[in-house]
Amino acid sequence: MGCVFIAKSRQTTAKEVPLAELTLRKYEKPYELQGRELFKKICLSLGLLQPGDSRDVIVEVFQIIFEAKTPLDSETIVQKVIETRKKQKLPLLGIAPSNIRRQIKRLRDLFLVEKVGTTYRITENAKLIDIFTEKIETFYLKTIVERVKEYLTVLSK
Repeated sequence: MGCVFIAKSRQTTAKEVPLAELTLRKYEKPYELQGRELFKKICLSLGLLQPGDSRDVIVEVFQIIFEAKTPLDSETIVQKVIETRKKQKLPLLGIAPSNIRRQIKRLRDLFLVEKVGTTYRITENAKLIDIFTEKIETFYLKTIVERVKEYLTVLSK
């Protein structure tokens, strides 16, 4: 006699998967912040990093791409992340190439980084404030707010 195991999986229906999602946080004004601490606050403010999260390799990924004079491939980004974290005596958490690529994808999803061939750079080599204003605030946030208003309008009928 054998045993039969029936695995139940809870699938999320298509209606429950968000079409867009954005987390924004407000912190104290950025007086005196620079370098890694400034990039960390930006990542926290944009929802790319959770408060208290020790897996903060996205900070180095973002800073390395931002400070690069030319577009970088993912292997170079991985090497520079490892070098940077060793130099700053930070734990080597999240440095697997697959995780670095996932962090790059998160930056791309927020329109901060773009892929050019097999390399990555800050979108259109633009200033981050311009990218935020044009892509996130004007486009991304606006569409999310409009959809929430549609739901609220239906509710108030």
